[in-house]
Amino acid sequence: MKNALLIKYGEIALRGDNRHIYEKYLAKAVRLRLKSFDGLTVSREHGRFLVESDSNDFDFTQLIPYLTKVFGLIGLSPCIMTLDRSIDALCECSIECMRRLVPENRPFTFKVKTRRADKKYPTHSQPVSAAIGDRIIGSFPNATVDVHNPEILLNVEIRYHAYVYVDTIKLPGGLPYGTGGRGMLLLSGGIDSPVAGFLMARRGVRIFAVYFHSPPYTSERARDKVEDIAKALSEYLLDIRLYVVPFTDVQLCVYSQCPPPKLTILLKRAMLTIAETIAQKENCQCLITGDSVGQVASQTLQSMAAAQSGRLLPIIRPLAGMDKQQIINMAQEIGTFDISIRPYEDCCTVFVPEHPETKPVVSAVDAAWRRLPGIEELILSAVEAAEIVDIG
Repeated sequence: MKNALLIKYGEIALRGDNRHIYEKYLAKAVRLRLKSFDGLTVSREHGRFLVESDSNDFDFTQLIPYLTKVFGLIGLSPCIMTLDRSIDALCECSIECMRRLVPENRPFTFKVKTRRADKKYPTHSQPVSAAIGDRIIGSFPNATVDVHNPEILLNVEIRYHAYVYVDTIKLPGGLPYGTGGRGMLLLSGGIDSPVAGFLMARRGVRIFAVYFHSPPYTSERARDKVEDIAKALSEYLLDIRLYVVPFTDVQLCVYSQCPPPKLTILLKRAMLTIAETIAQKENCQCLITGDSVGQVASQTLQSMAAAQSGRLLPIIRPLAGMDKQQIINMAQEIGTFDISIRPYEDCCTVFVPEHPETKPVVSAVDAAWRRLPGIEELILSAVEAAEIVDIG
């Protein structure tokens, strides 16, 4: 009988022949997060990961904050494990687990739930649960079984070894970071784009980011805000490469030459063109934006089609079907909201036309783009002048 930490993962268990690849990435991520602790081992245990310690009195609850932001994990359970899977041993572990939770004379209700993952185990789940329940009642006179609404749900998992636990800390799930290719995130200082990056990272996509900086129209505090957002995201990603692109010359060219209603669309096209050029240098397979359909003028379906015309890489919009409050709620959950609402403007909020076009025609926008003098050269100069900031 010893303390351990049982780590649960979700959909990668359904990956068939590729499952071992995802498990390898996930085990590597767990070990990396726990590298500051001495004497720990991480091993795979029949659909779970198991963390053990050389020390018998190691407190596994201290590991929880280090693992709550690992994509691919769905739950953590500090547990008592036993190599002896006999009914007597399971009962002893269960009683010890209860003693740690409940004072001996306090009344409580409970239920035992057994999962027999090893189907070769000779006794079925229900008789195991019944035997453990009888022993708990014998050891705790004030205990009562309640199968519908128990105060304590005691979980027993029979795998290569056996594990007994009560609490499971829920984690973000998704796929191990880095298993889904590479994506270039257009990261502004707003609320939406960090959430878009988070959602794609949770699907296993390794995130690179590009930020468009327009001094003197945007301040250094606006840039600092974006770097702080990237730092907040890096708590999930471990590291993120941020490209800071000088955008002033491109922005002034578009502003001075295009019809005002088309300004927003052409600026977005310029951003996508620059982001795609940098993405190809980083071997990214897609661009990622924080667009939500209909939220602003540049995010109608017609506007998005006009802005992305001519792009080679697919553009992923994970927020497309979400409303603003849903996005805000998620930004608060992941820790980027309070940074995003700092009152420093980015290039997306300066030079906004009074009446932006909401249903542009792609061919008309293409023609307006071709009339911009020297735009391609300005875009190449902006890419070449981009500053790389590695965060994390």
